[in-house]
Amino acid sequence: MNQKTFTNTVIFIIIGIILVGAIGYIAVINKKSSKVTQTPAQTQIVYANTQYGFNFSLPASWKGYTIVTSTWQGDMIEEPSQKLTGPEISIRHPLWTSANPRQDIPIMIFTPAQWNLIQQERLSLGAAPIGPSELGHNANYYFALPARYNFAFPTGFEEVDQIIAGKPLQAF
Repeated sequence: MNQKTFTNTVIFIIIGIILVGAIGYIAVINKKSSKVTQTPAQTQIVYANTQYGFNFSLPASWKGYTIVTSTWQGDMIEEPSQKLTGPEISIRHPLWTSANPRQDIPIMIFTPAQWNLIQQERLSLGAAPIGPSELGHNANYYFALPARYNFAFPTGFEEVDQIIAGKPLQAF
């Protein structure tokens, strides 16, 4: 075998190794991408509230959640003796206990008229200098997260922040 044939054979082998490596790398990347896109759909559970008209997506770790209902109360700024109230629904993590409470996901529910009062800064819902954050709305209700809902930093507040960042509420 002459020198030129030997060099061409080595180059051919190197190119073959590079191609096999590149194809393998692309296959691994595509496999990882398909896993990432399939995982969220498989791991989501949905709380459906037909009374107020919204769905709320939760990670699979929240399977077995409970719903806690309460009432929010607000004061009219111009007439503090006048109180307004409305429903509040909290989604509670299944690992929540009285000995180890975890961060709930509180959802305040407002009529459009009540929401307008909040936007006009005529209705105060507490000592926080900011109002609730809108999560979504439909024709009949506005859904909002209370200001400072996680101010005490209970167990799980980071997870709830991530859930909220994913815009999990879908109004209908």
